[in-house]
Amino acid sequence: MKRILIFVASALLLHATGASSAAFPDPPAAATRNVNWVKSKSGSWAANKEGKSFWYRLDRNARIWWSPDGHEWAEVTDGMWADKQDRWLKIGEGKLWWTADAGKNFEEVPEWKWQGPRGEWYKFDAKWTLWVAH
Repeated sequence: MKRILIFVASALLLHATGASSAAFPDPPAAATRNVNWVKSKSGSWAANKEGKSFWYRLDRNARIWWSPDGHEWAEVTDGMWADKQDRWLKIGEGKLWWTADAGKNFEEVPEWKWQGPRGEWYKFDAKWTLWVAH
């Protein structure tokens, strides 16, 4: 009986640990695999909003613009976009922030990296240049 309880408790602990890591996956790390970061030619990244795909990009003042087709662009009034895990990202105070609780609490994005809707990884450098992992 003790063994069964220990087994069940261990299984629940492993499941809980796996669930939390799936909700906030780590960005690709060069130490664990060979990640080749390339400067984005277009300066735009893919993201979803309300179930639709959009392209996003920054202007010189770090304002966010979006486009459904990559041709006609409009400023994003709230300055936010969503990553693959539906965390909202924004730029403010010279940093990249995200929230997982509908904007109640924001924290700085580690290494300014996030995952796009198709599993691709993006990051900004200190000059707000966009990089894509290949």
